[in-house]
Amino acid sequence: MRHRLTVPSAAAACLLLAVPASAAEATPGAPGIGDSYYPDYGNGGYDVSHYDLRLAYQPATDRLEGTATVVATAAQDLSRFNLDFALEVREVLVGGKKAAFATSGDHELEITPAAPLDSGRPFTVVVRYRGTPSKVQVKGYTAWLRTPDGGVAANEPEAAWWWFPSNDHPLDKATYDVSVAVPDGTQAISNGTLQSTTSRLGWTRYSWRSNRPQATYLATLAVGKFDITTDTTANGLPVINAYSKDLGDNAGAARASVERTAEVADWLSGVFGPYPFNALGGYVPNVGTSYALETQTRPFYSPRQFASGSNVSVVVHELAHQWYGDSVSVKDWRDIWVNEGFARYAQWLWSEKEGEGTAQELADHVYAQHPAEDAFWTVKPGDPGPDNQFHAAVYDRGAIALQALRNEVGDEDFFAILKGWPTERRYGNGSVRDFETYAEKVSGRPLGTLFDTWLFTASKPSAPAARANGIGAGGGADAATGAGAARPKSWRAIHATDTVHGSH
Repeated sequence: MRHRLTVPSAAAACLLLAVPASAAEATPGAPGIGDSYYPDYGNGGYDVSHYDLRLAYQPATDRLEGTATVVATAAQDLSRFNLDFALEVREVLVGGKKAAFATSGDHELEITPAAPLDSGRPFTVVVRYRGTPSKVQVKGYTAWLRTPDGGVAANEPEAAWWWFPSNDHPLDKATYDVSVAVPDGTQAISNGTLQSTTSRLGWTRYSWRSNRPQATYLATLAVGKFDITTDTTANGLPVINAYSKDLGDNAGAARASVERTAEVADWLSGVFGPYPFNALGGYVPNVGTSYALETQTRPFYSPRQFASGSNVSVVVHELAHQWYGDSVSVKDWRDIWVNEGFARYAQWLWSEKEGEGTAQELADHVYAQHPAEDAFWTVKPGDPGPDNQFHAAVYDRGAIALQALRNEVGDEDFFAILKGWPTERRYGNGSVRDFETYAEKVSGRPLGTLFDTWLFTASKPSAPAARANGIGAGGGADAATGAGAARPKSWRAIHATDTVHGSH
């Protein structure tokens, strides 16, 4: 949302020129937003409403130049504030006036405006910058992926630092305009809808718009030579998919999977409620990674996801995130279960729909295949720790928790919860405990013990405890040990996605 200040008279202008009483009390914004896993991610003191990114990228040299205009509102009287960024900054303006800037730490751009910013007042920041993203390392790695014909920004929990300055945490969502000039014959893919394409002097500019609140790590950019397919859903949503021209043997399987995006999104709308955005799609660049990512409206897929053939299950996973993770995002990165547990459970529901194993059979199989001494059970999905944020337990044990909840409250309340949560918190944030409270409200049942058992206990739930939630005794499993649970047909396809978020 853009904020405009109207000055109706000369008298009002004089008032604006006066030094506010609060100026002497202005203080720097915090260099972190307060995340328990990543204390220096994001920043305090302001709230961003819109990013306007005007970029030029040369694939041959991986050279990126940009002007970012950040529209924000001060949340306190600010003497200084930070943006998260790692490229070379050439100039910063705040409110049209040159601002002093310096860098600190791995990714902190410290900005001191010409005059303090009043709490509650909108302001704009213009940052002019340049760099070679693949050569910029933070903590020993770069999140910018080079391809034979370009580059890709897609990573979690951080990716923005390598291509635009931001308040890099899901608590501060914003809308986006991303305009990228690339050499003719090359395309630029981003989130949302393509607003225009223009060519001049050997360069083509692609302008994309994401018009719903979007977390910074969900913003994506892919530059290269793509085969692009377009379509519309039955409800008129534009579908744009893109495939690198050099995917080799994985090309057919990638298309056979990603081209089912509209079908999968339509099915998920029946599970989670109306699709929350105005565009659909996916893209498969020629990268050497093995993960996929729920970049908003247009998920990123690595070619290796399709090395064994088509894999619609990974498409289900990433599209489920459009509700659980994108529309409703984590409050804190320790709340990753409200993203990953639900995306994995969506795969289980798809398996159930396709007749390849019910969610109950999959839950029983997970419980059975990991003995009590397996380190799998030491990871608590409700608070796994930063080193285990994308551990298999967050996905599989996290999905068992949802099957246990389904068994406890019954299908009617369970599916009401699955639809109600992303509706009630659309475009916002939520924690694991927030979800627990919501589930208790809908079902009218106390659920603390169930959530503690499956999400917050660093050991395998005992057979009696599991059986009390309907887990471990089905599918032919032994009631005491869970041994012998049949392996569902969908197991291989689902677990081909186990590296979907192995970010770096």
